[in-house]
Amino acid sequence: MKNFFENFWRKKPQDLPGIGRLVGIATLMLGGVLFVGGIPALAIASQTIVDANAAADSLPLNLQTLPLPESTRILAADGTPIADLYQQNRVEVTIDQISKPMQEAILAIEDSRFYEHNGIDFRGTVRAYVTNQISGGVVQGGSTLTQQYVKNSLVLSAKTPEEAAAAKAKTIARKLREMRYSLAIERTNTKEEILSGYLNISYFGAGAHGVEAASKRYFSKSAIDLTVIEAATIAGIVQQPTGYDPIRNPARNENRRNQVLDRMVANNYLDSGEAENLKKISVKTYLNPTPIRNGCTGSISPFFCDYVVQVVRNDPAFGESQEERDRFLRESGAKITTTLNLKAQESAQTAVDKYIPRDDPSQKAAAISMVNSKTGEVIAMAQNRTWGTDGLGNTTYNYNVDAQHGGTAGMQAGSTFKVFTLLAALEQGYGPGTVLDASTPKTFTNFTACEEGAPVFEPYTVNNSTRSGVFDMNQGLAYSVNTYFMGLEELTGLCRPVDIAEKLGVKTGKGQPLERVPSFTLGTAPVTPLMMASAVSVFANHGTHCPTVVITEIMTRDGEEIPLSKKVCNSVVDPGTADTAALMLTNVIDGGIEGRTGARMTLGREAGGKTGTTNDSAAVWFVGFTPEISAAVWVGDPRGGYKYPMKNITINGKKYKQVFGSSLPGPIWKEALLGALADSPATSLELQPSWALTDKGIAPTFVPPPWCPPCPSCSAPPTTCARCWTAPSVRKS
Repeated sequence: MKNFFENFWRKKPQDLPGIGRLVGIATLMLGGVLFVGGIPALAIASQTIVDANAAADSLPLNLQTLPLPESTRILAADGTPIADLYQQNRVEVTIDQISKPMQEAILAIEDSRFYEHNGIDFRGTVRAYVTNQISGGVVQGGSTLTQQYVKNSLVLSAKTPEEAAAAKAKTIARKLREMRYSLAIERTNTKEEILSGYLNISYFGAGAHGVEAASKRYFSKSAIDLTVIEAATIAGIVQQPTGYDPIRNPARNENRRNQVLDRMVANNYLDSGEAENLKKISVKTYLNPTPIRNGCTGSISPFFCDYVVQVVRNDPAFGESQEERDRFLRESGAKITTTLNLKAQESAQTAVDKYIPRDDPSQKAAAISMVNSKTGEVIAMAQNRTWGTDGLGNTTYNYNVDAQHGGTAGMQAGSTFKVFTLLAALEQGYGPGTVLDASTPKTFTNFTACEEGAPVFEPYTVNNSTRSGVFDMNQGLAYSVNTYFMGLEELTGLCRPVDIAEKLGVKTGKGQPLERVPSFTLGTAPVTPLMMASAVSVFANHGTHCPTVVITEIMTRDGEEIPLSKKVCNSVVDPGTADTAALMLTNVIDGGIEGRTGARMTLGREAGGKTGTTNDSAAVWFVGFTPEISAAVWVGDPRGGYKYPMKNITINGKKYKQVFGSSLPGPIWKEALLGALADSPATSLELQPSWALTDKGIAPTFVPPPWCPPCPSCSAPPTTCARCWTAPSVRKS
């Protein structure tokens, strides 16, 4: 038997006559040999050998390896990393991106004859066994580095738990399979390719897969920069990733590190004197660990990050099934460049935290979405919450987005919806000087459904929360008069305001169409800040709306760009109409009407906006725009706005009899915009409204008489009814 093994290990693998000749050495590698009186204690049944033989011979000649799972990185617009997503924390590198000491350290401790064997090192196997028996522990491995690479590849490529278990089972068949694949790999790959493959696939503990991730984890540097002592520290971990973790078990790691240094000396990679000096250094003195953060939890913008993840998970372009899309996110190694503007994000987060701290006893929430007015790119998304599941001020719900994208069913938008009725009225010829009786309370009885044959709506009584009287459109907007806009909605009908809102991307938080009901203009529909920020961008973009965009580029690990679905901007309303509405909304902030709701939100540059307050202040809003940024702010209670209304309440130490859109959302919007636009020159909206301007503002136009029942077709202005006639002189150039 002794002579057999002596001759066996001297042969080159390609010289071996058959795979069955490997059975004996496989047995040795599995269980070792305990010589008692010159007779091996380990015996193998002849049938086992035959079965193993047959199984090995049936294997394909080449190992089909899958691409290694790599971390997918999400980047801000300027390339700053904001999150890593992974199943295995790994960044694959080439051999020239790994320091020489690291290569030498791993070879010294794992396979010192790597460059001498062809995948199976019979001599090294026996030597390792003897060394381990003498030392009383596992000092040297029995498998070659190539075999370890094969084993890890088989485990990684396993499609079922059973396949994974078979790849790790201590059986002769498994060992023979490794040997056969090892021989094949050595014929088709260079030694450098195998070495880099091993270093990329191996687990180095502490959540680090591959040498690059390990280097970043333990020393906050790339693998190319690893020194001798750092390399020895990492190389020693592979055998027992948990036990030799230098962070958790520094003493055990030092002992193992010193073994690696000794092996480096024995293999002439290191001078013995230098090794002895390195052994005296405590591992604690040169560790510089970087915490591992998987996913959006530790991101600088966790809710924006989660929105990006949800966008990918909902897009079939990244996989036909949910499983495929999740795998793309966690294993592809792609780089996803987003639209996030770090300056705007920081400003938005600071603003919401300033006005309502995350741990405020009131438990009120604030959320803000900001988009590029011209492109629809989402540049910021913040809320006064920490990403997490437990404790005050923590949540994993994104209040900025809809339920499909990890958000909520939406929140009632209040008077911010009046902007859609405003557009419809202007479009139909009702000018800014349109005067209506806006007394309170007022009952409306003449709404008809959009659908033919639908029943007539019941009388609907509305109260004002600001002012009452007779107002033109400018005043009605500036004061946010409910009965004025209900009257205006009677003039426009229910269909067009809703159509405009939906063309601007507004739907319910559950993804359902908006209801065509009289209360529409009062904002009873539950929507999200992102929807509203996107919608009001139409006023800064002359009637054109661009759908929201959050991803600008995706590059594969190989540097290839993945095509993205194109977002098409559409003209929703006439530019002159949109510009007139925009001008009126700027008057809400910077106009001359005393008592206007947006007076506190002046930015010192052109800006327009609208407040929103629901019944009992269950939810309060501010939406607004500048030439550069459109944004929407919501404040409410995630536990239920009507159950926990904002009346007679203390928020951030300040007592409120009632919270309005101008009380908290407006100041948050202002502070966020000022920070985002700081150091940016003021620009113009460049409005060209369809209505003439006078020294006193926009000239009055048409004053409809009080409402009356439907009248016959009219060719001249009726004296008692305005329903079926639009004055030809309403629009002025």
